[in-house]
Amino acid sequence: MLMVCSLLLFVEVAQADWPEFRGPQGDGHAPQTNVGLPLHCDETNHVTWKTPIPHKGWSTPLVMNGQIWLTTATDDGHELYAIGLDEKTGKIQVNEKVFEVEHPEPLGNGASMNSYATPSALLENGKVYVHFGSAGTACLDTKTGKTIWKRSDLPCRHYRGPSSSPVSYENLIILTMDGADLQYVVALNKQTGKTVWKTNRSVAWNDENVPGPMAKDGDLRKAHSTPLVIRDGTQAQLISTGAKAAYGYDPASGRELWRVQYADWSVAPRPLYDQGLAFIVTGLTKKEMWALKVDGKGDVSETAVVWKLKTHVGKYASPILVDDLIYTAAEESFITCLEAKTGQTIWTERVGGKYAASPIYADGRLYFCDQEGTTTILKPGRKLEVLATNHLPDGFMASPSVSGKALLLRTRTSLYRVED
Repeated sequence: MLMVCSLLLFVEVAQADWPEFRGPQGDGHAPQTNVGLPLHCDETNHVTWKTPIPHKGWSTPLVMNGQIWLTTATDDGHELYAIGLDEKTGKIQVNEKVFEVEHPEPLGNGASMNSYATPSALLENGKVYVHFGSAGTACLDTKTGKTIWKRSDLPCRHYRGPSSSPVSYENLIILTMDGADLQYVVALNKQTGKTVWKTNRSVAWNDENVPGPMAKDGDLRKAHSTPLVIRDGTQAQLISTGAKAAYGYDPASGRELWRVQYADWSVAPRPLYDQGLAFIVTGLTKKEMWALKVDGKGDVSETAVVWKLKTHVGKYASPILVDDLIYTAAEESFITCLEAKTGQTIWTERVGGKYAASPIYADGRLYFCDQEGTTTILKPGRKLEVLATNHLPDGFMASPSVSGKALLLRTRTSLYRVED
């Protein structure tokens, strides 16, 4: 039986093809109605349209009601845009400058892997919520592109740019601000943009006397992960990974339920959840994947961890779960398949490519898009079976999405609609 972990998630799901980062349930799974997706494509075959996207951004293209939305920013970070396209034609209908930043912090050596428009937006009927970290968050009318409300007063020094995408819970939009100076989670009212709750990270940093520039500059306190709203039993939880710890929060109030600590930072992948276990990546340097029980209270670092995977864990791309198996795509070209319940590795294969975009599961296939522009399509299972490899120029940093029988693929320069 296909154990789609999204069945256990507790989220407000709009009737949409792809309303948020990682799809309708936040787990990379397309709805089961999305069948007939293309197996093969290139620059000239099965491309319905190709639209150059101005400036630079790694946000996922989102789809609802015949519109596609994404964000972009000038290379220097001074101007931040929301872009809306017609789904059928690819024509840009809205190109709205939402924020102008007088003194954006340079991305520094993070410029190769990040942009000023990396967080994906969030779509609901008639509204799109765009987020650029501390530079600003706004709600726009999807028909006109005009701003309903905006906030630019939530401080956070992202240091190498923002990455965490907003998530939805009932009437709240929840933002993660894990910077070098401040680290907190905050919930805004969807109608007004006003703060409903704000919770600071509770872990003790203990890095004041750690030698080296990383500790001094705040690297050891920042993170980039997007949280996941789940339901464990009768309780909704926000599973959130930050520097040095993963947390379970009450999404209605922001109250911390539990915490698991580890010695890592700059975590990027989004958590997964299935049958009482949350699956997290601990960070950038050790890159371990942990399975955690989510029914604890307080600091459960010694009791919540069920298993750990320590090799070939993706440090940028989020993992994906299909039929009790987790797949993780490492930046150094390996894909690993492991059992969700035990953490036992089933196979690890070098398939080529380096992965920043998160994979998706659609029409019975796994789609992995690498930084060089190659999409590797696998059949899920206990042995590696490559169904096809395709290539588009300019490479993938943004995660793909699905609309009907089409794939929406955003390269570094363009957005493609690909279908048979």
